[in-house]
Amino acid sequence: MSTERVAPEMVRHGDAAVLDRDGLDTLIKRLRALGYETRGPVVRDGAVVPGPISGTSDLPVGVTDDQGPGRYRLSTAPHARLFDWAVGPGSWKAEFFPAQQELWRTHAREGSVDFIEPVLDASALAIVGMRPCEVASLAVLDRVLTGGSYRDPRYARRREGTFIAVVECASPAATCFCASMASGPSIDAGFDLALTELDDDRGHRFVVRTGTPAGAEVLSSIDHGTASIEDLSARARVLDGATARMGRHLDTEGLAGLLARNIEHPRWADVGDRCLSCANCTLVCPTCFCSDVRDTSDLDGTIVRRREWSSCFDLDHSYLHGGAVRKSTSSRYRQWMTHKLSTWWDQFDTTGCVGCGRCIAWCPVGIDITEEAAAIARSDNGSSTRVQVRGVAT
Repeated sequence: MSTERVAPEMVRHGDAAVLDRDGLDTLIKRLRALGYETRGPVVRDGAVVPGPISGTSDLPVGVTDDQGPGRYRLSTAPHARLFDWAVGPGSWKAEFFPAQQELWRTHAREGSVDFIEPVLDASALAIVGMRPCEVASLAVLDRVLTGGSYRDPRYARRREGTFIAVVECASPAATCFCASMASGPSIDAGFDLALTELDDDRGHRFVVRTGTPAGAEVLSSIDHGTASIEDLSARARVLDGATARMGRHLDTEGLAGLLARNIEHPRWADVGDRCLSCANCTLVCPTCFCSDVRDTSDLDGTIVRRREWSSCFDLDHSYLHGGAVRKSTSSRYRQWMTHKLSTWWDQFDTTGCVGCGRCIAWCPVGIDITEEAAAIARSDNGSSTRVQVRGVAT
């Protein structure tokens, strides 16, 4: 690939450049040299999941995926692209809101009690390869965990100073509907650097756009080329193609009201007969934030309080004095879906769904949230909402 080299000082916030694979490798190493803990997508246990990276060789080179309702498989492709896959089961939420986290512990000794809080993680984090829908999910979590009267100090501390090099999505899965949620496959904000992988007759390369002064500063410190009109046009074609191949579509206009006025719809009983109440959808969801607090004690007098992920599919999640409020599986699924797509707006002025499709792919019985919305919309006389499944209006 032949590119015109530019002087480092010419890179500014909002500029676009071009990197080849060696340039991306240098970018990761530069972030490490700056003291960042670098993480990105890696292949582990048959899936693409977050993990530590030190260079491009750690990324899913030549890996692609096949996803559908209740189906996820990886395969090897006859190319060397690094980001030719859609999101896997592990979201970046766990980096900032871990599945299990110690809040404090006490230790009794000689008639006194020591109260100990763990030191908050102060390491600087750089994520290379986050998808646009995942950036959108962090924006949602920011609203929930730091945007109101409640501020989670652990989440906020880990989020502060995080460097994000997002990679726009060229290979959506059959379960994806991020275009419907305005969270992909392209991205315009929320990143330090945004990369688009191109692999055509002009070679394998990445168009890189700067989103913050910090991103421009890092890009300025490594060799790069100028992004030509041809490069930017190729980026637009890749993203237009990804949008056209989106596996699902959900028209969100009026959807919150549609669900709110159909609390007693018979479809809830239908999905309740199929749902296993296994909580997979909430475990893989990048925005679900429900948690529980558990105390454990030891014979030596140590008491540890931990926060753990919880789920509205757990029977005890709605427990009040005398028993659970939502005893049936159908009521628990209804709580999850209506909260995600309807009442989340009342609480946080945003949707709780970014269209990543994880809940569809990782549901053991293949329940599809877009199909459930379509079924309710078909029989609703008070709504003009149109829901499309696999590109067909219903």
